[in-house]
Amino acid sequence: MARSKAKVYTCCALMLLCLVAIIVCGALLVKTAPKCPEDTFSSAAVAADSGTCSDIGSNILQRGGSAVDGAIAALLCTSVMNPQSMGIGGGSIFTVMDSSGKVKIINSRETVPKKFKSDLLKSCPKTFQLVSGSQWIGVPGEIRGYEQAHRLYGKLPWNTLFEPTIKLAREGFPIPQIQGRYIPYIDTNVTQPLRKLYSDKNGNLLKTGDIVKFEKLADTLEKIANQGADAFYTGEIAEDLIRDIQEAGGTLTMQDLESFRVTVTDAWVVPLGDYQMYIPPPPAGGTILSLILNIMKGYDLNSASLTGEQKALAYHRYVEAFKFANGLKKHIRDPQFSSSEMVKNFTEESFASHIRSLISSDKTHDPQYYNITPYLDSMGTTHVSVLADDGSAVSVTSTINHIFGSKVMSQRTGVILNNELSDFCGRAEIISPGEQPPSSMTPAVLKSQTKTLVIGSTGGSMITTGMASALMNHLWFGKSLKEAIASPIVFVDSENALKFEPNFDENVIKALEDLGHTRGQARHFYNVVNAVEKEDGCICAVSDARKMGKAAGY
Repeated sequence: MARSKAKVYTCCALMLLCLVAIIVCGALLVKTAPKCPEDTFSSAAVAADSGTCSDIGSNILQRGGSAVDGAIAALLCTSVMNPQSMGIGGGSIFTVMDSSGKVKIINSRETVPKKFKSDLLKSCPKTFQLVSGSQWIGVPGEIRGYEQAHRLYGKLPWNTLFEPTIKLAREGFPIPQIQGRYIPYIDTNVTQPLRKLYSDKNGNLLKTGDIVKFEKLADTLEKIANQGADAFYTGEIAEDLIRDIQEAGGTLTMQDLESFRVTVTDAWVVPLGDYQMYIPPPPAGGTILSLILNIMKGYDLNSASLTGEQKALAYHRYVEAFKFANGLKKHIRDPQFSSSEMVKNFTEESFASHIRSLISSDKTHDPQYYNITPYLDSMGTTHVSVLADDGSAVSVTSTINHIFGSKVMSQRTGVILNNELSDFCGRAEIISPGEQPPSSMTPAVLKSQTKTLVIGSTGGSMITTGMASALMNHLWFGKSLKEAIASPIVFVDSENALKFEPNFDENVIKALEDLGHTRGQARHFYNVVNAVEKEDGCICAVSDARKMGKAAGY
């Protein structure tokens, strides 16, 4: 009896010791667990162009949606909050990292229709300007891209992703400041339906703060939500869309819509210090970004590089790298119509070393030195970065190209059409049916042992500049993600003129001019970087203040 009592006491003592150990360990874990700053999140985050759209994407994640679900919901929202930048009449490129770290590219960028004006490229403008009109409309791929991404990675039902935007479009909302800024760009002579959408009952254009409704688009989105992507490409919506495009003088046919195909490929991987950077292959612009970063990586940049004469030298080398990159852009073409083997070499460190050897530290050169081919700069687009609580991530860039695309709106469907074919101007002598235009879009995911950075930019030709500037400032110059994105940029345009964002360092500008660089002027800067980064269990999400965006998370 005494022996069994002793056994009981011993067991009780052991259980008590275990309990104490668990409490002590728990206390230590709580004590040592990283405390995330107030402006960060602990589980997941979305960075879109608009706070409303970031919130919608974040809510989808909280309801059990995947990173792709959150991205699609945020993109659909952006199609009404910033319809001048993107919409279902355009195309997109997804870079998706699943929870195991595997990365795929889903490319639904627009394509050349089977019938197009044979002399189309002869009507390209000689200098940059907004190019509008039905002859520039490419076959929209946006909805097929969403469908493929959702099929591969979606968790919530398809129609759930559409519900918040259908509500916004049908009930209306006050026009945000960014959307309001671009409404005056609408030209009566090109498209009456778009003008009518943005006019009050007296025919006056709406302005910031006025209520706008996208009722026809709400009907279209509802059909796609209930019937699937086929409704857009083969059903009644397709028939209405083609009828409106052809009535506006466009060449798209039902066959163009029916035959559109999304491509799913592996990402190209570029080593970048401690990171592996995952980028989409051509016709996207990741190759050019990787070249710039590989060139600059060889200069061993750090926070001291931003002091005194070192800062001017760093920016001189940076703009020289961009001049060489401008000379190589003509090689970035759709790999189904042009070999991408040579372009793959642009991502190699040996190629960057060769270009670096051609950069003079004390002077710049004539255009011929960089093998420049004139092309037109472009603008527009939107970007969404998403990081989910399971570690999966989405970086997706979407566009209808210029402000309000072609400015052709289908009155029967409410869809605003792209003007994507203008991206061939100055970059191609001939084009082929089914070919995707070259693009600067570079949705990227950077992954190291301890960090994940999901990043992308908008702004056409300024995309590469926005991303290169943000990454250099953050990874090498030691700035926080928010500071890195906010830093003023220098943009090297297609004619190698340097355009400085307001508040750029005047001492550096003077030093660059003294080295022989040509200074140009820009009315607007369209570089808008949206990014989400996870480090030590804390998630920092930044939507660029240039577009008055706001990130969301939990």
